[in-house]
Amino acid sequence: MLVVRGRRIVLDGAERPASLHIVDGRFAAVRDIDDVPVPGPAVEVVDTGNLVVSPGIVDSHVHVNEPGRTEWEGFDTATRAAAAGGVTTIIDMPLNSVPATTDVRALEEKRSAARGKCHVDVGFWGGVVPGNRAALELLVDAGVRGFKCFLVPSGVDEFPSVGEEHLRRALPVLAARKLPLLVHAELPDRIKPHAGRPASYRDYLSTRPAAAETDAIRLTARLASQTGAHVHIVHVSSAEGADAIKDAQSAGVRITGETCPHYLTFRVDDVPEGATEYKCAPPIREGEHREALWRGLGAATLGLVVSDHSPAPPTLKCRGDFVRAWGGIASIELGLAAVWTEAHDRGYSVGDVARWMSEAPAALAGLSARKGRIAPGYDADLVVWNADDEFTVDSSRLQQRHKVTPYAGRRLRGTVRTTFLRGQRVWDGAAMVHWCAGALL
Repeated sequence: MLVVRGRRIVLDGAERPASLHIVDGRFAAVRDIDDVPVPGPAVEVVDTGNLVVSPGIVDSHVHVNEPGRTEWEGFDTATRAAAAGGVTTIIDMPLNSVPATTDVRALEEKRSAARGKCHVDVGFWGGVVPGNRAALELLVDAGVRGFKCFLVPSGVDEFPSVGEEHLRRALPVLAARKLPLLVHAELPDRIKPHAGRPASYRDYLSTRPAAAETDAIRLTARLASQTGAHVHIVHVSSAEGADAIKDAQSAGVRITGETCPHYLTFRVDDVPEGATEYKCAPPIREGEHREALWRGLGAATLGLVVSDHSPAPPTLKCRGDFVRAWGGIASIELGLAAVWTEAHDRGYSVGDVARWMSEAPAALAGLSARKGRIAPGYDADLVVWNADDEFTVDSSRLQQRHKVTPYAGRRLRGTVRTTFLRGQRVWDGAAMVHWCAGALL
């Protein structure tokens, strides 16, 4: 038996003193802080004192890229970075790997590539692309957690975008199987050509206006209303996008939304000339959009905060050229600290962060019966962290394959001390301590 006791255990959204009794990788009981058996050969007691003990983070938006683009990132480095950041479960996106996860054969190739390399638990999304409607039910039967699609070009040829006609064919299948469709919501006819300076972030921002996101959300919501499907809008970046989701929710549409640490942290004014490590799509916008996203979280219009960890080699980030640079931010290891830094300053609690980063993503991925909470019967996934400690990001120390990050040199609050995966320490202090403990979900 393992017993984790402390004064700041996050239970049902609030901190309180407790002891967590863990048997065979699951929480067997949650008891008073002093209700602890005598330590011995069969009982280990870990006293966390005033450190926060939260449910392990569930990151439902991660691009691992293996197989096919393992030089960008792979299961070893991605899940090592996850463990270092308190993330105990990731759900891998269906694109940027080759082949893309759009049929069962590709899913099995991805699972084969992942076996024996994962330091946290890993699940998989399938993809909706033109022409693969017949593969969707087979992918459901094979165990994908849901599906992802793009309404604009994805950036890789093997994962083409879909239009309204494709969604009309796919959504009834997903509705019948009760799985969500995750939508990259930007409409191609709202994207503008880049006619300015390649090094100017504002010129890049002007090519992807908020209207591209808003109109795509409205289209998706209309189709969800007609089919009864659950649609989930990934990486919401704008005030107007959050409002469009709120309007659809008020009309009874099954629509949810997420945002990401970079949209909650940075503003356009924070992006230096030529600093393509900040490039993502949709783009980081003005400060009023950042604050609107925080209000959306506070009002539960947006329910999740996930990384959209999308790494690439430095050569593909094309520093100085926002036109050619790969659009993606790699930050899975820093998500907890980045979100807590900004949440703390706005009066939110560690319980709020646990709801956004653990409980809600687990529910989206169909894992709410075993992940995302500290409760009897759940997997004993925990992150033990100092919510008051501050640090300056040293990118050279990050566990991700490539060390490119917009957080380099930024002062953040919240340091991960220990990560437990199903009752086993996988990260402790500053190192992996239990290798390849992750399971494929």
